[in-house]
Amino acid sequence: MRAALTALSLAAAALVPSLAAAVSCESKTFEDRDYTLCRVGADEDLRTFLRAPGGEVWGHFASLDAALREKGKRLVFAMNAGMYHEDRAPVGHYVEDGTEEMRVISSPGPGNFGLLPNGILCIAEGTAQVYETRDFLAKKPQCRYATQSGPMLVIDGELHPRFLPDSTSRYIRNGVGTSADGKDLIFAISEEPVSFYEFGTLFRDGLDMPNALFFDGNVSRLFAPDFGRTDIGRPLGPIVGVVEPSS
Repeated sequence: MRAALTALSLAAAALVPSLAAAVSCESKTFEDRDYTLCRVGADEDLRTFLRAPGGEVWGHFASLDAALREKGKRLVFAMNAGMYHEDRAPVGHYVEDGTEEMRVISSPGPGNFGLLPNGILCIAEGTAQVYETRDFLAKKPQCRYATQSGPMLVIDGELHPRFLPDSTSRYIRNGVGTSADGKDLIFAISEEPVSFYEFGTLFRDGLDMPNALFFDGNVSRLFAPDFGRTDIGRPLGPIVGVVEPSS
C-alpha cells in the first residue's frame, strides 16, 4: 500500500493552489476517517506563541489574533502545539524567536509525551523539520522556533514502534508532518476519534511524510478563519501559527 499513492496523497500534494496562498486547508477522508489538513510552506511566517508581552499565556487563538491585528498583522492559521502543565507552561523543549523557555526532555515518563521516542518541531529560516528527540540532540539544529511533544507518529518513514493496529484508544488528535527537504509542513486534525496507529498511517501512507509529530489528543483545536474554522475551548499552552499582514 505504501508504494502506491492514495487519492488522499495525490490531493494533499496539490493542497496549495498558488504561491500566493500562505496556507491551504482541505477536508479529506483517508481509510474511512475524516480529517482537516492544512499545508504550510516553510518560507511562510510560521512561529510558536506562548506568552503575551506582559508574561501571561495567550491561551486562546482570538486573543493572539487581536494582539497581532493591533500591529497590522493577522493570524491566518494556528493549532495547539504540544503538551503543557496546569499553568500552561510547556512540558518539553520550547523556543520562541530564538529564546529558549524550556530545555529538551529526553527521558521516558508517564503519558503520551513520555511514550518515547518523542520529537521536536524545529522552525528555522526557510525550513522546518520534525526531529526525533535523540536525533535532535545529536544534530543540534538551530531553531528560531521549536516545540517538543510526543509521541512521534512517523520516524524516518516508519510508524512509532508502540502503535497497535487493533488499539481501541481513540481521540480527536492533531499533529504535524514535514517533508524530507524541509520545505513543506502538513498540519492535520481528525474530525472523529482515531487511534495513534490510524493517525500515524495518515501521515506515512496518506501524506507521504517521512517524519510526523503528535501534538495532542485531549486538547486538539484549529484556527483557520479563511477555511471557516475557529475552534474555541479551554485555554491552551504552546501555539504554532502563521502570521501575515492584515491588509
